[in-house]
Amino acid sequence: MLLAFSGFSQETDEEPKQINIVYGANFTKNETEYPGASIFSKDERQVQFEHQGADLWCDVAIYFQKENRLEAIGNVLLKQGDSVEMTAKKINYQGDDKLAKAWGDVVLKNAQMTLRTDTLRLDRIKQEAYYQDNGTVIDSANTLTSKIGRYFMELKKYQFLDSVHIDNPEYILDSEQLDYYTTSKNAYMYGPSTIVGETYKIYCERGFYDTKVESGYGIKNTKINYNNRIVEGDSVYFNKAREFASATNNITVTDTINKGVIRAHYAEVHKAKDSVFATKRAVSILVQEQEQDSLYVHGDTLMITGKPEERITRAFRNAKFFKKDLSGKCDSIHSEEKTGITQLIKNPILWNGANQMTGDSIHLISNLETEKLDSLKVLENAFIISLDSISKKGYNQAKGINLYGQFIENELKIIDLVQNTEVIYYMYNDDDELIGIDKTVCSAIRITMANNDVEDLTFFTNPDGTIFTEAELPENSRILKGFIWRGDERILTKDGIFDEDDNNIELVTIRGIDNPIDIDAEEEERSQNSSDPVNNIPNSKATDPKGKNSSKK
Repeated sequence: MLLAFSGFSQETDEEPKQINIVYGANFTKNETEYPGASIFSKDERQVQFEHQGADLWCDVAIYFQKENRLEAIGNVLLKQGDSVEMTAKKINYQGDDKLAKAWGDVVLKNAQMTLRTDTLRLDRIKQEAYYQDNGTVIDSANTLTSKIGRYFMELKKYQFLDSVHIDNPEYILDSEQLDYYTTSKNAYMYGPSTIVGETYKIYCERGFYDTKVESGYGIKNTKINYNNRIVEGDSVYFNKAREFASATNNITVTDTINKGVIRAHYAEVHKAKDSVFATKRAVSILVQEQEQDSLYVHGDTLMITGKPEERITRAFRNAKFFKKDLSGKCDSIHSEEKTGITQLIKNPILWNGANQMTGDSIHLISNLETEKLDSLKVLENAFIISLDSISKKGYNQAKGINLYGQFIENELKIIDLVQNTEVIYYMYNDDDELIGIDKTVCSAIRITMANNDVEDLTFFTNPDGTIFTEAELPENSRILKGFIWRGDERILTKDGIFDEDDNNIELVTIRGIDNPIDIDAEEEERSQNSSDPVNNIPNSKATDPKGKNSSKK
């Protein structure tokens, strides 16, 4: 592994030049220990050598002129102009290959950084240098440590391997491998990597991070713990300054306080507003201890806003929901944690088991303590219909101005219809033989339910009704005014909340998620792109949904 520093000569087409003696001071030989070598030692001035633009000072130098190599010992200083300075206890230098190895308290400095390690190898031809026995790099932004380090002079890039650690006053970063550009302070992570800041924690196995502004993204097994939410997805972006995170493709956002989960293929988390915006097959899941009791809410767009105890969930356009024995659809859904009220807005329809309910608006009310369903309101033009379960031909119907329902243990038990109520009900004996068809008008009706089926009917205030035989009541008289059966729209499973468009979404291609990409080319592109998604991301879809002011990523 290699690590280079700027300033070393780039003359690669010339023949190797001899190492030059600038100041030899005291001269001796020791053919027993150093056959063929000239030994120089300092007097009041250190020994000095020069080789193709690099100067070296030391206390003792063992110079093998024939082999064009040098062993420098004691207070060794290597300089290239005013840009590079390296000190060590010992350096071995091969002039023909321009290779050097430094030992003992090695310190390499230039204008941007300081490198400390015990052993450092230099290749002046390749303009690379490396260490493999632990090193520390300090620049204006960070302190970086790793077991193995490599630096590329032309790219001004470090490659750190094995136990990589960045210590910054604002965060800590750990990774298996990290490429770091000294000019931009950008870091590219490979393998399991973790970034821990004051208000967030990021994990990924391939990602990018701008260490100056604490902003970046992960594109492999990424997870961000952010503002009591965990954001996971194929690609997850984070920006501390904007208090913003977004994710693309196969996303899960988990509310760690309210046990809520959002799944989608695009989502945004706005910390300052305590909100989540989600679209593309988006679903909000209120998780219960028993999975079958969990509530699934879908819309073309989902928005969850407010503090944990005051969360508001909104589903816009083609809104649908599903839970055990209860499902519905409408144009939009508004659910408020503080009041426990869920409103189905515009053209709502609700199914409780096989019972279809419609009205101008529908409200579901939860018990704030138990978080279980407590009651139901169908306001204006309330209508309840179910297919006759025995004949499979007729329909049991009841209508009124308003409908009020009561739940016990999440099961609808009592339904009260009030004002101008009417009913048509198929009556059977214990042998499932039709007794007749009850057609009644009264002021109020109570329907008692058991296992999502009618158990009993009670009429209030001057009921006026007749039980007709099947022959006595024509088919066109067996339908109440306003009857519309929509049984084919009933949502039977949690996946039924999605339509064909939801299930056939074409996911965007995330660059680099499947195959490695040219990181050096990406860094060059990023440095030249003023609208780079990390340095200047476009307006979010939540604030600019039509993308009028956004730039293309």
